[in-house]
Amino acid sequence: MKVFLAEYSVCNDPELAPEGAAMLAAISESFERCGYDVVTPESPDFEGEIKRLAPECDVGLVIAPDHLLFRYTHLLEGLTHNIGCGSMNAAVCANKLRAADILSRNGIAVPPAAGVGKRVVKPIMGCGALGVRLTDEEPGAGEFAQAYVEGEALSVSLVGSRVTGNVCEFYSGAPALLLAVNQQEIAFADDGRFLYLGGETPVHPDHEEEIVDVAVRTMNVLGCQGYAGIDVVVGKRIYVVDVNPRPTTSLVGIAAVMEEEIADILVAASHGEGAAEVHLSGRVRFDKDGGLHRL
Repeated sequence: MKVFLAEYSVCNDPELAPEGAAMLAAISESFERCGYDVVTPESPDFEGEIKRLAPECDVGLVIAPDHLLFRYTHLLEGLTHNIGCGSMNAAVCANKLRAADILSRNGIAVPPAAGVGKRVVKPIMGCGALGVRLTDEEPGAGEFAQAYVEGEALSVSLVGSRVTGNVCEFYSGAPALLLAVNQQEIAFADDGRFLYLGGETPVHPDHEEEIVDVAVRTMNVLGCQGYAGIDVVVGKRIYVVDVNPRPTTSLVGIAAVMEEEIADILVAASHGEGAAEVHLSGRVRFDKDGGLHRL
């Protein structure tokens, strides 16, 4: 069995490459332990490498910045069995303004529109914390503004079984699988830019069950499949601040404490055969470049 794993930043984005390499290593090592031959791009020609290598593989997964993810996933879907989020749903999530509007219309709290004074300005088509800043300036072209919400920064890592897309015949109605709730370490640069530094997993915050419920509803409303990371801020309410329809850095920590193999989980979920639960042993702190420290 062969798996094609394509992580965009490793070959094409030096700023994100260490974070991408850490995620790729965690997933690749899991597939190797499960007996797969792992195939990865060998040049920066990401599209060309997908076209060249994916057809010879049994399953495939693309990890890329959100504004590029749907394009490359759509290409992958025509060449092999995609074990990540479907391209249509990845496109919805990539548009942060549209995704927030959809969630709000479905009763899921998102930060309200910005008022006067300090606000969070972020790219409409962004990736993680890149380009996100706390400022009193108006958003520029391709940006939008939300109110700054005080609270605890968390993420919820989930794996959804196949619902729609190129292999919708595998739909089973199985609920999303909770991997872990993760603490996020966020700092601010002098110019107000958000800096993601890593986090800790697993954590068990107050109102954990409600936090997970909000994350699962978010995933279902947006139709995410495969691995997804739902970023929330927990204050007076549970606000969804970002939806990542792909593996996130938290996976590096989760893989270090999870008894199950993420490779098995992703492949099974893509066939509508998602596990009911996972088993975590211990707790780790991880940095954005994949460094681990057991707690």
